[in-house]
Amino acid sequence: MKKIIHAPDAPAAIGPYSQSVEINNTLYISGQIPIDPVTGKMVEGDIKDQTRQVLKNIKAILRAAGYSFEQVVKSTCMLSDMSDFKAMNEVYAEFYTEHYPARAAFAVRELPLSALIEIETIAVK
Repeated sequence: MKKIIHAPDAPAAIGPYSQSVEINNTLYISGQIPIDPVTGKMVEGDIKDQTRQVLKNIKAILRAAGYSFEQVVKSTCMLSDMSDFKAMNEVYAEFYTEHYPARAAFAVRELPLSALIEIETIAVK
């Protein structure tokens, strides 16, 4: 049975979708952009600042659903500029320190609210 998960300490969805959905012990987290859940606004700063906020948002959703970064099996990172890949990767490594998930990273033409990065995540218990 499908269960909608909403983490109060992560930004609310900005469209007609759920923050995350759990089914069959698998959590699907919608693409997260660097919105500060307290202010509801995009964090200012460079790709490192934005990546850090995105991963904090993902952490809050994982925690609300009873998961952790260790249970993440797949991440998809969308960047507005591939020249930010190295800097994004440095911050990503702060959150994923071992048992790395499978991952795809690619450039897209434009992200919501002109974000520099968006990450979607799948975790399994």
